[in-house]
Amino acid sequence: MKNYNRKFLGFLAFLFILAGCEREGIDPITEVDPGPDQGAPVVNINFPREGTSLKTVEEVSTIDINFDVTDDIEIAQIEVLVNGEVIETFSEFTDYRIVEREVTFSNVTSGEHTVTVRATDLDGNQTTQTVNFSKEPPYSPRFENEVFYMPFDGDFMELVGLRSPGVVGNPGFADEAFAGSGAFAGAPDSYLTIPIESLGEDFTAAFWYKVSGDPNRAGILVAGADQNRTQGFRLFREGSADEQRIKLNVGTGAGESWNDGGVIDVNAGEWVHVAFTVSPTQTVIYINGMPVNTGAMASPIDWTGVEELTIGHGGETFSYWDHLYDSSAMDELRLFDSAMTQEEIQNLINASSVTLHMTFEGDFTDQIANRSITTVGNPDFSDDSQQGDSSYEGAAGSYLTTPSDGLLSSEFSATFWYKVNADPNRAGIIVVGPEDAANPDAQNVRTSGFRLFREGSATEQRIKLNVGTGGGESWNDGGVVDAVAGEWVHVAFTISTTETKIYLNGDLANTGSLSAPIDWTGTDLVSIMSGAPRFTGWNHLADHSLMDDLKFYNKALTEEEIEADMAN
Repeated sequence: MKNYNRKFLGFLAFLFILAGCEREGIDPITEVDPGPDQGAPVVNINFPREGTSLKTVEEVSTIDINFDVTDDIEIAQIEVLVNGEVIETFSEFTDYRIVEREVTFSNVTSGEHTVTVRATDLDGNQTTQTVNFSKEPPYSPRFENEVFYMPFDGDFMELVGLRSPGVVGNPGFADEAFAGSGAFAGAPDSYLTIPIESLGEDFTAAFWYKVSGDPNRAGILVAGADQNRTQGFRLFREGSADEQRIKLNVGTGAGESWNDGGVIDVNAGEWVHVAFTVSPTQTVIYINGMPVNTGAMASPIDWTGVEELTIGHGGETFSYWDHLYDSSAMDELRLFDSAMTQEEIQNLINASSVTLHMTFEGDFTDQIANRSITTVGNPDFSDDSQQGDSSYEGAAGSYLTTPSDGLLSSEFSATFWYKVNADPNRAGIIVVGPEDAANPDAQNVRTSGFRLFREGSATEQRIKLNVGTGGGESWNDGGVVDAVAGEWVHVAFTISTTETKIYLNGDLANTGSLSAPIDWTGTDLVSIMSGAPRFTGWNHLADHSLMDDLKFYNKALTEEEIEADMAN
């Protein structure tokens, strides 16, 4: 009984303590009147932005829709719509005034699309925000009359028609490519086959080719109906270990036409551009843009019974003269349903030298290979542009990176339009350099890759180039850009095996000598508009300037080619 009384008295004491605390200012939670509703919710769609264009290799892809909604009282419901159809509805929120969400839509087909976010508050006030975006086909033909394209960048996909070829044996990929990250490499008893429809009476085939003399004869491209050679065509090579002659046979129904083509030096080990055209009256074979031979056609090509194209072999219809597998490397195979002129073929060759092209038209995509581009920080777009409607606008701690696969070659050039911002007074512009593991916070290894940067004052900035040659480095002190004029300047630089050149508005500003060709050891990353992360030791960080129409090339451009780029 005594124990019970003690417990009861203790409980009463606890109640008195609570009451005392309340008297000392610790009040219970009370509801606060939020006041009258001041208006409708505010909706922001962060991604996609207006005009975003998706470029993927898939026929159907996904998009992550990122948005936020705020309201002064309480959000009751949020709906997300794609092309007018509701894909997600939210009505329960942790914070009823500020909501951030990301919704994935996994059925984005090629064409134009809309994203709509509709928010309603407790009083029924409603706000709707809509942006337009598009998904491009996996590959948009770059050239007039282009109907077939195989880049061989790690797979055998034909990109215009989104078709995978049949694979016979074990064809593979070469250790080096003319463009992109891969090239076709033949192997014994190995080749590709892909369905082909009639290309008409006029057509062209073109590709880059690094010829092998072993075996001493091979089929290259064959589209036949049978072994009689009276339909379709056969492009093949014959010769020795030192030289190979490219030849063409075309079936005309009642007969055949021969073109003995021209010779390629096997020992040179160089990429050569090969093209041939077929019209109702003649065939022409071109090597590096030059016509090397013409064959007469008694009548137009006959496509009767032709169903597939064989790549890298004579195939079932043209193996009887030992035109079997081709161990050569092939890259950038294209077919056109027109007989191209020499000028058009030369333009094709010139365009094939572009390995990266960023137009900055509201996105950070590469127009050539749709490569992966990573944004660091918050780079933006400016409506002040030299080409198109927008340009890249730099910001503190902000830049772009991309893997260097397919961009590195013994010769290199880059061109772009540039409106300099001299604050900060030094910055990295384009860097392809190795990692400096010993100095992670101040990286500055300069024995491989290159570093294009600027230094100067508030009134003028000097564009400079540093190139690593393995055992050392080469400097080019470039030229000066007026930082007060506020004008767009065309900047170009070239790297050959013996020298570097910097051009401003098409005029040669300075030349630097190279004791050895550029060394690419460890240069797996490209930085655009900053020295970071591989060239920070001298404080060449983010560039706040504007950049437009950036291009990389796998050759050292001539002054005439740089002037042509300016004009375009």
